[in-house]
Amino acid sequence: MSNALPTPQVRSERRVLSVLVDNVPGVLLRVVALFRRRGINIHSLAVSVTEDPAVSRITMTVECPAALAESVVKQVRRVVEVRRVRDVTDAPRTERELALVKVNAPAGVRSEILEAAQVFRARPIDLTEKTVTLEVTGSPEKIDAFLNLVARHGVREVARTGSVVLLRGSATT
Repeated sequence: MSNALPTPQVRSERRVLSVLVDNVPGVLLRVVALFRRRGINIHSLAVSVTEDPAVSRITMTVECPAALAESVVKQVRRVVEVRRVRDVTDAPRTERELALVKVNAPAGVRSEILEAAQVFRARPIDLTEKTVTLEVTGSPEKIDAFLNLVARHGVREVARTGSVVLLRGSATT
């Protein structure tokens, strides 16, 4: 019988990080490497130039305890090309994702799939005899709900952008 005390379970949670960086080669690799070294899986990653062509925004969704995210954010701040980094998980924010979803849609069920798409404000962008491809935008939870709804018809392919985030009101990331 062991006298060892049980180790407390640290709860992992979804964290959303916004990082503003100089728009130069290699900076994304340096930022992502900090997460890899800590064994943090990146669930989604979206990168694009901002209103200033010299600056790019990296939006990352990771799964880890809040304390670990805070520790890595401190390390990210030390990367020379990083202008600003913020964990926006608990901040009032607007978060959106885009997904392209190709679903089996033989003639007998096509109208049912298109009706479901209307409920989710998904837009058909390609239609063949056997499939329909839909564009869905919204929160990650909305896209997950849509995928669950159409799964019984057979989802052939999904391509998701990952979340993009801006703070609400006049606050900036």
